[in-house]
Amino acid sequence: MLYALLRDLNRRRFPFRVVPNWIIEGTSEILDMRSSWVNKISVILGSKPPFNWLILCLISVLALIVVLGTSTSNAFDSVSTTPVSDIYTSYRRQKERAAIDLFDLKSLSLATGRLKEFGLCGKERENHVPCYNVTANMLAGYKEGEEYDRHCEVSRTAECCLVRPPKDYKIPLSWPVGRDIIWSGNLKVTKDQLLSSGSPTKRLMLLEENQISFHSEDGDGVKEYSFQIAEMIGLGTDSEFLQAGVRSILDIGCGFGSFGAHLTSMNVMVMCIATYEATGSQVQMALERGLPAMLGNFIAKQLPYPSLSFDMVHCAQCEISWNDKGGIFLIEADRLLRPGGYFVLTSPTSKAVGGSLSSKKISILTPLEEVTRRLCWTFLAQQYETYIWQKTTDPRCYLSGKQEIVPLCKEGHDTPSYYQPLVPCLSSTTSKRWIPIQNRSSSSRLSSAELEVHGVQSEDYSDDLQIWRTALKNYWSLLTPLIFSDHPKRPGDEDPLPPFNMIRNVMDMNAHYGGLNAAFVEQKKTVWVMNVVPVGSPNTLPLILDQGFAGVLHDWCEPFPTYPRTYDLLHANGLLSQLLSSRCSMIEFLVEMDRILRPEGWVILNDKVGPIEKARMLVTHIRWEARVIDFQNGSDQRLLVCQKPLVKK
Repeated sequence: MLYALLRDLNRRRFPFRVVPNWIIEGTSEILDMRSSWVNKISVILGSKPPFNWLILCLISVLALIVVLGTSTSNAFDSVSTTPVSDIYTSYRRQKERAAIDLFDLKSLSLATGRLKEFGLCGKERENHVPCYNVTANMLAGYKEGEEYDRHCEVSRTAECCLVRPPKDYKIPLSWPVGRDIIWSGNLKVTKDQLLSSGSPTKRLMLLEENQISFHSEDGDGVKEYSFQIAEMIGLGTDSEFLQAGVRSILDIGCGFGSFGAHLTSMNVMVMCIATYEATGSQVQMALERGLPAMLGNFIAKQLPYPSLSFDMVHCAQCEISWNDKGGIFLIEADRLLRPGGYFVLTSPTSKAVGGSLSSKKISILTPLEEVTRRLCWTFLAQQYETYIWQKTTDPRCYLSGKQEIVPLCKEGHDTPSYYQPLVPCLSSTTSKRWIPIQNRSSSSRLSSAELEVHGVQSEDYSDDLQIWRTALKNYWSLLTPLIFSDHPKRPGDEDPLPPFNMIRNVMDMNAHYGGLNAAFVEQKKTVWVMNVVPVGSPNTLPLILDQGFAGVLHDWCEPFPTYPRTYDLLHANGLLSQLLSSRCSMIEFLVEMDRILRPEGWVILNDKVGPIEKARMLVTHIRWEARVIDFQNGSDQRLLVCQKPLVKK
C-alpha cells in the first residue's frame, strides 16, 4: 500500500518536488523482502500464521523504513555544513531534493483536511483595487473628492477569489525594453483615452494595436523640461540633481511616468502618486513600465510617508487647487519636503471662473504667493508655466515673528503618518532629521552621524547589510536558473542574460533598515524596491527614505494601494510570524499577495518553520507552485519560494 502511494505521488505533479525514484525503488525492494520473509514464515507456521505474528512483521517493516529514512536524512544533514554564503549554490543537488521530498511526505501526512482551490473572480474585477469603491464611498456620505480616497472600512468584501488577468494579457517585456514598450492589453485603458492625453509628459504613440511605445527622449519634451527645472534651481544640467541633494522626488499626478522614466537613468528615485482611476490609470501605467508608483492623494488625509521624506515635490498639471482650504494641501507638501527642498508647479497661470457669458480669468499665482510666504518658502524662478519655490533651511524663520506664519504643531504631534487627517500646522521644525538637502552626500550610504540621528549604530547597520548581501546572492543563485533557463525567450527581449532579467518591480514587505534594497544597489541589479514598513513594527521608514529609497507605511491586515499584477517579486522576512500573532488572516494576506503579483512572478518568504509550513499548505489553494528550502543545519528558519502561474479562464 505504501509503495502504491509513493508511486502515485511520483506520477502526480507536485510543484518543484517529485518523489525520487530511489525512494520508490527502495520501498519496492523492502516490500519484496517482506514478501519473501512472509513466505518463509508461512512454511514454518503453516498457511494461516497467527494474527499477532503478521502484526509483528508489519511493524518490523515499517520500523525498517523509518530507520532507513532517518539514516538517509542524517547523511544529508552531515553535508549541510557549507558556509552561509554558498547555501544555494547548485541547489538542485540530490541532497536538497531528497530533504525537500522527505519534508513533503511529512506535510502530506499532516494534511488530512485540504481546502479546495480558490476560484477566479469575474471579469469585472480584472483591475479591482480594494478600498477604492467610489460608489460605496458616495453612499457612505463621502464627497468633495473624498469619494476617490481610500476607505477600507467601507468597501471591504467578504468574497475571497483570485483576480485573473485580462483576456489579452501578456508577460511584460524585460527591463529596459519594458520601460518604453508595453502591452496595451495589460491595462484598463482605451486607445481614445491614450490619444486624448495632450500634456507634455503624457504624449505617446501606438506602434501596433497591441503595443504602446513611449518616446521619453526624442518626442515628448521631457528631457528639455527636466533640463529647464535644473536651470531654474541654479544647476547647469539635470545630471547635477544628485550633487545638489535631489535624490528623491514625489511626482503628484505623474501622467504616464515619463518624467520619472527620464530621471531613472540618473539614479534619481521618482515616486509617482495619483488618485484612483477606474480607467486609464496613471499609477497602473507607470508600474507596467517598471517605475515606482502607488495610489495616493491628500484630499482629507496625509500620505503614508513620514515628515521630511522628499527632496522635491513635483506637480505638472496635477489638477490640485493648492490654495484651497487655507492652503492645507501646500502645508502637507511642506511636511513631506526636506529643508532646502523644492516645490515645482507646472500649471496655467490663470483659470476661468464664472459662467460662459460672464467668465473671467484670475491669476492663480497671487493666492499661492500668500500661502508660500506664510510657509517660509522662497520663490526662486518662473519660466513659461513652471514655478519653483524652495523650503527654508532655517527653522528660526518660523519663530522670527517678522511675518504671519502657519502655526507650529504641538509637541508630540510628529507621529508616524498612516492616513492621519490633514492638519493646518507645521511639523518637524525641531526634528533631528532637519538637515538641509545640500548638506547631505549624494550616496545612499549614510554616515555614522546620519545613522545616529535614527538611533542606529553603524556596526548594526553594517552587519544587517552584510546579511542581505549574502541573502541576495543566495536568492539570485536560487532564481537565476529558473529565470534564465526555464523561461522561454519573450518577444522583443534581448538574450536572457544579466542584466536582462524578468524581475523589475520588487516589494520588500517587511523592510527593516532597507538592507535588501541596499544590496540590490550594490550588486547593480536593474530593479527598484518598494520598502514597506508594517504598522506596529519599529518605524524605520525615515531611515529608508533618507537613503534615497522608495518606501511606505502599511498595515498588512489591509490591501495595498496598487493595481493588480504590478510586482515581479514579493519578499517578506519574518512577516508571517507577525501575522500569526495579530488579527490578520494569513489566507487573506496570501490572496492579496496574489492580486498584486504578476503572472510568473516570484514570492520569497523567510520565516520560522511553523509559519512556513502553514503558508506552504495554504499557497496550494491559490495555485502557486512552491518549494520549501531548509537552508541551514539545525536552524528553525525555512525559505518558501513560490511562483504564480499564468492562469486564464
